[in-house]
Amino acid sequence: MTTAEIAELVAAQPGPHAERDIQRVSAFARATENTLVFAQDAVAVTTALASAAGLVLAPLATPSDNSRILRVRNPKYAFALCARALARQPDGPLIHPSAVIDPTATIGAGTRIGPGAVVEAGAVIGADCIIGSRVTLCAGAQLGDRVIVQSGAVIGSTGFGYVRNPETGEHILFPQQGACIIEDDVEIGANTTIDRGALGETRIGRGTKIDNQVHIAHNCVIGKNVIIAAQVGISGSCVIEDGAVIAGQVGLGDHVTIGKGVILGGSAGVFPHKHVEGPGQMFMGIPAEPLKHYLKTIAKVRRLK
Repeated sequence: MTTAEIAELVAAQPGPHAERDIQRVSAFARATENTLVFAQDAVAVTTALASAAGLVLAPLATPSDNSRILRVRNPKYAFALCARALARQPDGPLIHPSAVIDPTATIGAGTRIGPGAVVEAGAVIGADCIIGSRVTLCAGAQLGDRVIVQSGAVIGSTGFGYVRNPETGEHILFPQQGACIIEDDVEIGANTTIDRGALGETRIGRGTKIDNQVHIAHNCVIGKNVIIAAQVGISGSCVIEDGAVIAGQVGLGDHVTIGKGVILGGSAGVFPHKHVEGPGQMFMGIPAEPLKHYLKTIAKVRRLK
């Protein structure tokens, strides 16, 4: 990418920018005249300019006339935009020869399917998706455009829902025949599992990012731009609203609602049928409570003798 193309992509402030052919992004220590780096503060700007980097993304308030600097509102975010634009697509066929794809599945233009992946009957994959190695898209799973599913993930698996015979103790499977819908621009980490709905649907909202080894049970509805870190377990029929952040190893009981913008700290637990509200507020502990209350609880426990 040229300097002008990068400046337009990141909405950089006008200035006397050096003309460069940027081929990749890098850290300061590995920078060359064909790489782009970013600096979040004045100290980092000094370090970046001491490197061999061809261009430096820096905050708007940076007081420098150096032609290698592009001033932007959020250098880290701009850096990520450039990294995505500069990413090279792998060579070879879009669909690996070892992938198993049912003839009734639908695959959008530009979608890549990796080695050993399985796409079952009636599955729908949108355009420009990346399906990693050994991914399984179960029957009827629906993916939007630009979805990324990393290696080993299973989308649309049978939900864990059983009905018990009170006389014999026998458990039989409740019908698990609903939909599993993944909207546009969702990213799903390695070895994550997302169950289909029982009679309704499981839905993952647009722009949501899910880490590795996460389990999302049947009939869950995850909103837009939600962040879910590794090893989270979400029981059936939970709702996580737009913009929430779920840290690692959080556990949600069934029929829980997490409100818009709520932050659940690492290893927090929410009991079944609870509703957690408070945009931008962090909750911690088991059962999860506002951070301020949680810290008071910890302090009281430590004073016990």
